[in-house]
Amino acid sequence: MPLYETVLIARNDLTQAQVEAIADQIAATVAEQGGEVKKREYWGLRGLAYRIKKNRKGHYMLLGIDCNAVAEREADRLLGLNEDVLRHMTLRIDAIDENPSAILSRRGEERERDRSFRGPRPAGRFSSGRGAPRGDDREEFRARSHDDNNGGEE
Repeated sequence: MPLYETVLIARNDLTQAQVEAIADQIAATVAEQGGEVKKREYWGLRGLAYRIKKNRKGHYMLLGIDCNAVAEREADRLLGLNEDVLRHMTLRIDAIDENPSAILSRRGEERERDRSFRGPRPAGRFSSGRGAPRGDDREEFRARSHDDNNGGEE
């Protein structure tokens, strides 16, 4: 049977469970026609490049489907009729890749990168105020306070 990839964008005011329910409806429709959903990825709530039906964000979902053309047309028709689906696109592909898509693997890399680098500590005015006052860290003030402690003798 031919293989298809479908990406759908659902409205941002839906929950993840409601988006999964839309995917379940498509999977049931495909299963009635003798096909099956081989891959299913929820990409999360992401910003749109431009407003679609007054929405600035949408829930993205990828489905890898193994079905005949009749089942694909019926799934496409149901996605078009569903008011919660802003956009959808189906492509015929040669093989369904079992590895995570580029979107999910890039998101994992970004999370690792964000956790590894915390950045420098903010300057004194942003401190919590719990520690002892450290005075001024600039070099000329450290030199002056050191000279003052010696009483001016060298």
